[in-house]
Amino acid sequence: MDRVRSWMSCRVQGFSPCRVIPWLLVALAAALLLSSCGASPGFKNVSVQELHSASEPNRIVLDVREPHEYAAGHVAGSTLLPLGQVAAQAGQLPKDAPIYVICRSGNRSVTASETLVELGFQDVRNVSGGMLAWQGAGFPVQR
Repeated sequence: MDRVRSWMSCRVQGFSPCRVIPWLLVALAAALLLSSCGASPGFKNVSVQELHSASEPNRIVLDVREPHEYAAGHVAGSTLLPLGQVAAQAGQLPKDAPIYVICRSGNRSVTASETLVELGFQDVRNVSGGMLAWQGAGFPVQR
């Protein structure tokens, strides 16, 4: 107990552990916070207008909704790959092609985009707002 008291009251050239430790903890917390906030999701969010005007010849439009949703209307030329199958079936997709990921509202496509990035895909683009935004913008759907 005496060692603790002497350590806590120790002052060598103005050094006080009681003053330094809280600042170290604050610095550590700030570094952790900044490292997590500065991280990019690894994919780009794009609008339905950007998808509609996309002209890359090798682009893939990946619809991650369920088959009945896809059958009710989808972007022409899109490929159906339900969210639950993305991780298992992603190996069939080229890793260097731009992949536009779309769903109903933009939620499942974020999850699918994160999965594709984790699997090493280089150019993943999440379509913000999904098919609701696509149809809201007046773009055609294929049935």
